[in-house]
Amino acid sequence: MKKIISIVIAAACALALFVGCSAKAPEAAAEDGNVSLDGSTSMEKVIGSLGESFINSNPGTSYTYNPTGSGSGIKAVSEGTCDIGLSSRNLKDDEKASGLTGTVLALDGIAVIVNPNNPVSDLSVEQIASIYKGEITNWKDVGGNDAEIVLIGREAGSGTRDGFESITGTNDACKYRQELTSTGDVITTVSQNPDAIGYASLASLKDNVKALTVGGIAPTEETVKDGSYVIQRPFVLVTKDGVELSETAKKFFDYATSSQAAEVITAAGAVPVN
Repeated sequence: MKKIISIVIAAACALALFVGCSAKAPEAAAEDGNVSLDGSTSMEKVIGSLGESFINSNPGTSYTYNPTGSGSGIKAVSEGTCDIGLSSRNLKDDEKASGLTGTVLALDGIAVIVNPNNPVSDLSVEQIASIYKGEITNWKDVGGNDAEIVLIGREAGSGTRDGFESITGTNDACKYRQELTSTGDVITTVSQNPDAIGYASLASLKDNVKALTVGGIAPTEETVKDGSYVIQRPFVLVTKDGVELSETAKKFFDYATSSQAAEVITAAGAVPVN
């Protein structure tokens, strides 16, 4: 009889242990998950740094980033094909009216870039506008070599293009030689052509191009933050009103927009707003 009782007690303990473990499983599973991000190619370095920092602090989570451009990212979150859209421009009125909300994550300077061998080092906003509108076509007219200026820019729908053209007053007036689909392509193209000029996110710059000063002001974290470097725009997280983020996506959003992320954003070359 004692032996039977012992067996029953042991079985009961084993069952209790199993139930206890099972009860914890959903809690552990809640920590798992992926956050999907889609949009601005200029935000690649910032989002990559934030993503890595986030998953290191949240074991079992992951993130995916689809660098399609601001317009495509805004469309993706509107259509529900990603958790959070990424835009390197503020939302337009019609986008807000359609039920989207933009939260500014950071500020970024749009650097005007040339080949390192180009002797020109400074241009005014007015000169930049005249160059892109095709009114100034030779580098010698702004203190450079006697060579035709090759205009490189981004494709329609790009947040970088929208920001650049809005600030320089060149909307729908630029005479581009090439319209490229990513910040990286612009940088590579300018680095390979001594007569090219382009624009790119300050956060994405590399040593293979030279950033011009604009009106004597260099694009840096300090000059973007104090507003003295005028060619700048926001990095924006886009969400859809009335659509609840998943637990993991909400955690990422809260982390990215907190003061805890400021150091990571700064290290990635942008200026945090929190």
